[in-house]
Parts: sequence; C-alpha cells; structure tokens
Amino acid sequence: MGEQDIANATASDLGSAMTDFAVPTSSLDGAEEKKTRWWNAKWSQYLGYYRTIPEYAAVMDVKSTWTIGKGFTADEETTMILDSIRGFGKDTFNSILENLNRTKEIGGDAYAHIIRDDEENLINLKPLDPQVMVHVAGSDGLLESFEQMSKVKGKKPKKFKIEEIFYLPRNRIGDEIHGNTMSSRLAEIILMKNEAMTDWKRVLHRNVDPLLLIKLNTDKPDKINAIKTKVDAARGSGDNMYIPMDTVEVDALTTAPNSTLNPLPWITMLNDLFYQTAQVPQIIVGGTGSLTEAAVKIAYLAFQQTIEEEQLFLEEQILAQLNLVVSLEFPASLENELLSDQKKDGAENIDPSETTAGEGQ
Repeated sequence: MGEQDIANATASDLGSAMTDFAVPTSSLDGAEEKKTRWWNAKWSQYLGYYRTIPEYAAVMDVKSTWTIGKGFTADEETTMILDSIRGFGKDTFNSILENLNRTKEIGGDAYAHIIRDDEENLINLKPLDPQVMVHVAGSDGLLESFEQMSKVKGKKPKKFKIEEIFYLPRNRIGDEIHGNTMSSRLAEIILMKNEAMTDWKRVLHRNVDPLLLIKLNTDKPDKINAIKTKVDAARGSGDNMYIPMDTVEVDALTTAPNSTLNPLPWITMLNDLFYQTAQVPQIIVGGTGSLTEAAVKIAYLAFQQTIEEEQLFLEEQILAQLNLVVSLEFPASLENELLSDQKKDGAENIDPSETTAGEGQ
C-alpha cells in the first residue's frame, strides 16, 4: 500500500492543452507571376451549403430576389435588346441577373458568356459554371483572359477573351484577381447550429424510443440471439413482448428531465448570429421575433441600403461590360413612412434603443 503522503502530490500542466483563441492570418491572392491562374476550388462545397441548409438558401435567394427587385428599366432601344436575351433558351434578362447575383453570393464569383453577332450587337448572355472557370492574370495584376475547363476528361479548356465574359466578383479585396464569398464566414455558424440540432434530435428520440439494457439469465449465444431477434422485431412493429418470469430484466436508458443543458438558447443565438453575419434581417425571410414596429422599420431600412448598393454594383457592371444603361428599382421602400413617423412622434419621443434593435436580427 502506498504512503498516501500529501507532500507527494503533483500538479498537471493544462497550459499545453488549453490555448487562447487566435485568428489565423491571411493574404491576398494577387497576381505574382508572369501568368497567374486561379479557380474556385471550393465552389462545390459552397454549393453544398446552398443545396442542404435551408436558412442559407433562404438568405442567398432573398438577397438576389430583392436586388433584382421589380426588374430593370431602360430606354426603348436597350429594353428591346435585353428583352430578346434568352440565356440557356428559356431565360429572361431579369432571371439571368438574379441567377448571376445568387451565384456570386454563394461562391464569390459569377460568369456569363457574352454572345454577339457579326456586327458586335449583343444577342445573348449565357450563365456559366463557376467550378470550371479559370482566371488568367498578368504580372501587372490585370485580368487577361478566362478559361473554361472541360467536364469531359482529356478535352482541352476553352479560352475566352476578357470582353467575352460578363464577370461579377463579390467583395474583391486589394489586388486580388477574384471575389470573396460570404459562405466561408457562415460555415462555422452553420456547422455549430446543425450539430446542436442533431444532438438535441438524438436526445428527444431516445426519450420517445429509449435504448434498452436487457439482462438475460443465460450466456449461451444461440439463446441470446433468439431473444434479441424477438425483442427487436416486437419493438420495430410496436407490439407487446411476453417472456417467462425471472428470465429477463429490462432497464430503459432514458435521459432524465433537466439532466442536460437546454440547447435552445444556444441554437437561437447561433441563428441570430447567422442572419447578422449574412446581413439579412430575419423579418425579410419571414421571422418576426420580439421586435417593435419601429425596430422592424429600422432593420428594413438598413437592409434597403445593402440592396441598393448591390443594385448600383450591377448597374455599373452592365454599363462597363455590356455598354448598356439600366436601372434596378428597390421593391418597396419604407424610408418616407419612417421619416413621417419620426416627424409625428417628435425626436423627444423616440426610444434610442429602437434605432438599433433591428441590428443582428
């Protein structure tokens, strides 16, 4: 038996196991060589989020829907040109813009083939798959061309001149030769929220259909397998099970009420953080929460500024790349109504907290 002397106690070193949170460094993907090539290797992952995560898809869809708004307006000649565009065959110019804007939000970059006739008149705008598009930039940092990798193995890529591609980058930083997606910022929130929901689903499921610890009065494999087959079949069909007395002891492995942490506040916090990061108030996608009417209007007005900035970006790119002047109208503005309400209430009657209550919701 040991001496059990308290003087022999030792301390562990948790410092090596517990480290402070640190933000990783990052650098810009600018052109550094004579020919710099870049393509979005994570596009399929970002598209997976859109296909799988409902709130993520709702945010991407609503931002694109509101950005296109009521559609474009232009002079008669421009309208006639754009009304004749059919994309892949059944598109309209409005649906193409919405498609490209959604693609840009999901992956950071969107592309469409600019098709012109022999007289250089615009006759079509065909969206392309970002996963196969390659940027080629010179050492001066300027885009020189695009390449479309073939989805057929062994086939050479198709090369496009810079003026043959209608290109939309999202939030380009510095001298980078590509855009930046919001998906990378939302990924961790999506994973944490869905892990919490999956864990809670297991807890609820095990309370409705608990695991059974069955103690058998035998250790013979054939008898154990026989009762296992009968019990599993009975549970699977929801039937009763009748067994001889004192031959089997059954314990249900359930989770006692209040024995686990309540995940709902954590899931709610992650949900709020998701929409705050995505810059889309929950009221836009159908949520209301506990916001006052004034706070809802402020949140709506803040969202309007984001959408109008997106509309300005599209209008400028259409002019710069297609040499066409169009205007995109915001669907429904509350700015005049908000100003009218404040005028009626008076500055002294406005709750300061309601001017920021919509942020992050």
